[in-house]
Amino acid sequence: VQLQASGGGLVQAGGSLRLSCATSGGTFSSYDMGWFRQAPGKDREFVARIIWNGVSTRYADSVKGRFTIFRDNAKNTMYLQMNSLKPEDTAVYYCGARYSDRYYSAYEYDFWGQGTQVTVSS
Repeated sequence: VQLQASGGGLVQAGGSLRLSCATSGGTFSSYDMGWFRQAPGKDREFVARIIWNGVSTRYADSVKGRFTIFRDNAKNTMYLQMNSLKPEDTAVYYCGARYSDRYYSAYEYDFWGQGTQVTVSS
């Protein structure tokens, strides 16, 4: 499956952005999906994940209450709605996919998109 992340940009603190992760070449509804981010000089970190049918989600503590992950299986696309953005949210955001019927470690994903830059100014 191929993943294409988009929707990043420059926004002021307190603003909002919506990221999209469009997929192709696979059966979208068979994948659990996740968002990760990597700031300059830091390791990639988990942001949020959603299971194949959208029923269950999980968030990093740093984004709880501000970010919402959701998906539209009819459009083969996952989203990340980011509100109340902070300068510390500045990073390249990556989407990942993994098979919903396989066992993985917490942050292990099979497929990755190319990333989209989010910059939050203070």
